[in-house]
Amino acid sequence: MMMIKNKCISVSYSDPNFVIVVVAAAAVLLSLCAVPVSAAAAKQELKMRFGRHGVFKILQVADMHYADGKTTLCEDVLPSQVHGCSDLNTTAFLNRMISAEKPHLIVFTGDNIYGFDATDAAKSLNAAFAPAIASNIPWVAVLGNHDQESTLSREGIMKHIVTLNNTLSRVNPSEVHVIDGFGNYDLKIGGVKGTGFENKSVLNLYFLDSGDYSTVPSIPGYGWIKPSQQFWFERSSAKHRREYMSKPEAQKGPAPGLAYFHIPLPEFASFDSTNFTGVRQEGISSASVNSGFFTTMVAAGDIKAVFTGHDHINDFCGELTGIQLCYAGGFGYHAYGKAGWKRRARVVEATLEKTEKGSWGAVKSIKTWKRLDDGHLTAVDRQVLWRKKSSGNRRKKQIPVA
Repeated sequence: MMMIKNKCISVSYSDPNFVIVVVAAAAVLLSLCAVPVSAAAAKQELKMRFGRHGVFKILQVADMHYADGKTTLCEDVLPSQVHGCSDLNTTAFLNRMISAEKPHLIVFTGDNIYGFDATDAAKSLNAAFAPAIASNIPWVAVLGNHDQESTLSREGIMKHIVTLNNTLSRVNPSEVHVIDGFGNYDLKIGGVKGTGFENKSVLNLYFLDSGDYSTVPSIPGYGWIKPSQQFWFERSSAKHRREYMSKPEAQKGPAPGLAYFHIPLPEFASFDSTNFTGVRQEGISSASVNSGFFTTMVAAGDIKAVFTGHDHINDFCGELTGIQLCYAGGFGYHAYGKAGWKRRARVVEATLEKTEKGSWGAVKSIKTWKRLDDGHLTAVDRQVLWRKKSSGNRRKKQIPVA
């Protein structure tokens, strides 16, 4: 079996395929513009909120590559680990992570199952997500490039995922009739109940289907986030901004946003060993063209960090134009890795600020760290991804008069 390693896709204005993409996008955008937003969608319930301690914690699980359980052997582990190592090691690691971190939300960022080796996609998905389901913690998932390679299509995979207990995943946004991919949706995290922010989303999470492989014959490699998805993101971001900057507790700027998808953007290649935290041990396997989604996020102004998987032995975060680009590092034992380099997961923690009246307000900071699957679930690379700028009035420096 030939394994295809992750490679990138970008669209430049000089690219002959750009015209095709734009024409296709125009049709989609007209369709999107014609769809009215229902009252129910406009008043989307806050399904999640910060608790009384003012903290919201997210556990990211990338590339489980689950297949058939006990009979599916581990890859790239030390000789001493080979005997008895299987998908069940992935399950055990997930159970330990949930128990140790007690996250408020679990996010699975694609290649949840490894389709080529999964004899029954539905059963493999059930087993892969079983620890999250059993925990009664809300969870969501997006697709990678291997999920659909078993007995279910990409649409079938997402339709199965949304039937599972405790998931907040959606096949696609209910207010949009035409959009590329499956598993594009957002999630609003409300402020603390009983405060002025209880009916506002103080943290917005965006989930997108970054595709699997290019469907354009002249463009090789992996898929990318299409114009229809970017247009949906822009509309969603603008809507969240309006709500956040409206009374009560009208804010001066947008609430911070985080984006989750599987395939890294070409911009992940912007870093070297001097300007990121973590490790880069393999190439950046993005699409071979640049769809412009990074620029779209910069223009929207709310995204503070992007989290992906796909390249299993990269786990770094680097900041580019105000956005942190982060890998989670490989989680699953049936996924390729590096013998002796521990499987890992990324944790993100958002913390609220205290108001002058001693209540909880907006998000003050967003931090992250990773935990390794060792005897102590060792935490590494703790860092602040984003911190709210002080809104206090600073006294101007007095310039002496000559």
